[in-house]
Amino acid sequence: MAPGLHLVDISRDRRPGGTVAYVTFDNARRLNVVGPPALLDLKEAFLGLAQEDDLRAVVLAGAGGRAFIGGADIHHMAKMRTSEDGRAFITMIHQLCQAIRDCPVPVIARLEGYTLGGGLEIAAACDMRLAAADAHFGMPEVRVGIPSVVEAALLPRLIGWGRTSWLLMTAETIDAATADRWGLVEQVVPAAELDAAVERCVAAIVAGTPKSVRAQKRLMRRWERLSLDEAVQAGIDSFAQSVAEGEHVERMADFINRPRKA
Repeated sequence: MAPGLHLVDISRDRRPGGTVAYVTFDNARRLNVVGPPALLDLKEAFLGLAQEDDLRAVVLAGAGGRAFIGGADIHHMAKMRTSEDGRAFITMIHQLCQAIRDCPVPVIARLEGYTLGGGLEIAAACDMRLAAADAHFGMPEVRVGIPSVVEAALLPRLIGWGRTSWLLMTAETIDAATADRWGLVEQVVPAAELDAAVERCVAAIVAGTPKSVRAQKRLMRRWERLSLDEAVQAGIDSFAQSVAEGEHVERMADFINRPRKA
């Protein structure tokens, strides 16, 4: 994919509770496949958003309606010959996924059409995944001579080892209903209702307090690396810090003093 043949569009919806960013990747004529320039641009988009203090949530989508991200650019990969070539390219996918995971606010993947290979790794790196009923998911790498790697390692945490083995070793595509049943996505709705479902999710996030939502995501990332005892202690520390910051005082007072039905 040559520079200039894709577009990363960032729009912002400024709300009373903060800003929601919508990141749309557009390489629609090629099912939104990602090559090095696109991976770099998407990573830079998330690194930039992470610096915005009033950011409350990010929605990541693919343009065109036929795919979220249809995988990595096979034309680029077919030209790779050395281990250095492979390492450099796959590290770029990982760096994008890491930028999504490091984003301090929830990132919601809006999934329609095909989500394949590197696209599924990018979706797995998001905090939540909402899918259209006609969406399809797959990890086809072994059929073109490479394993599924980097953030494919997140899949066993989402769907278990057996189902991950099925996706990665058979390279078969599953439909949205199966993805929902397996726990790969959080919600499946008719395609015409996908934007409304995303908005409900965004609104629920924005209804929380800014610091508490950021603290929750930060804590959940720590849980992934800690033993149970360490994770509990990390939660105690996070709770104590939140109390010291005082964001809860007004919200809890409002709840206590809310009008009650007779």
